[in-house]
Amino acid sequence: MSESSRAQIASLYRYPVKGLSPQEIGEAQLTEAAHFPGDRMFAIENGPSGFDAKAAEHLPKQKFLMLMRNERLARLRTHFDDETRVLSIRQGGGVVAASDVDSDEGRAAIARFFETFMGEEMRGAARLLVAPPGFRFMDSRSGFLSLINLASVAAIAKLVGRDGLDPLRFRGNIHLSGMEPWAEFDLVGRTIALGSAELEVLKRIDRCAATDVDPKAGLRDLRLVATLEQNLQHHDCGIYARVTRSGLIRPGDAMRVVG
Repeated sequence: MSESSRAQIASLYRYPVKGLSPQEIGEAQLTEAAHFPGDRMFAIENGPSGFDAKAAEHLPKQKFLMLMRNERLARLRTHFDDETRVLSIRQGGGVVAASDVDSDEGRAAIARFFETFMGEEMRGAARLLVAPPGFRFMDSRSGFLSLINLASVAAIAKLVGRDGLDPLRFRGNIHLSGMEPWAEFDLVGRTIALGSAELEVLKRIDRCAATDVDPKAGLRDLRLVATLEQNLQHHDCGIYARVTRSGLIRPGDAMRVVG
């Protein structure tokens, strides 16, 4: 693709807890055949899900609290500290919960907060689930990490009549700049280099109603999926990829197509 010489990483994000807010990071050490570091390590069970950490299997996102149905989650700001293993949750500028995810008491405290915060949207008891090694609470069975083309987000903004659209609606790990709108779809089936890493692009990401939620206000203010289908006859934005060569990536690293 001709624009690959201009494409580069604009920013990097991880989402420690499925359905909750992102953490922007300055670099990421990608590992071959592994998920994006620190991403979707936890999920909040919304009533019994059947998840078994000793035999972890992919479960539909409806088993957990998620933005597609629980937009009020976007009103929370979460932060996970890798060293202390403490998950902190803020609302309205104040810390409303902070606990060690490795202790039974800490996980129970976080679960109690969500039962109170979500109220009638809970289908049963909440439980903070911790992903075992090699597993992540991804929407897609084959999704290891996701890339978002910021030019495609800008094109969607025009379709919905907005001056701008927050790309965090699409909950991607790697934001790319310097590409033409929708050029990311041409990468499916190809290998790309980012920093010292290489990734195989697996497929386009089909979107759900979670993108309708403003990631800062926690309000459902748009109908993005319907808009995409009406105007473009698809509801895709972004691509899933798998790491095929380990390496370090940072904002500013160029992207190029390999081969």
